[in-house]
Amino acid sequence: MGRVYVVELEGRAYKCKFCKTNLALAENVVSRGFHCRRGKAYLFSNVQRVNFTAGPVEERMMLSGLHTVTDIYCVCCGQIVGWKYETAHEQSQKYKEGKFVLERGRIIDGLDSEFYIDTRPSSSDAEEA
Repeated sequence: MGRVYVVELEGRAYKCKFCKTNLALAENVVSRGFHCRRGKAYLFSNVQRVNFTAGPVEERMMLSGLHTVTDIYCVCCGQIVGWKYETAHEQSQKYKEGKFVLERGRIIDGLDSEFYIDTRPSSSDAEEA
């Protein structure tokens, strides 16, 4: 197999949680209100094409209706990080076409901090309350 080519993004970037490969810029976030099987997700207008590979195109029934999607994988570690909307079958969902969803539990922000923050009180928090 050949050498993996990765592009470093300038600006605040969202990265693969597993290997820290740059995936998308913060300025490309369209919505932070998406959900997936594993939790919350972000909708992006663009993801760095060189830094991910796409799986096969498939029809998938989602909460918002039937969509044609392709899963996207980190080019370095091969972990699934989200999916791309190829086609939306309902008129109200057409705005998603060509956009990407990155799962929050599989990405970190450019500051190397994970998006998931455990807000349950720890023993020291409970003692202060």
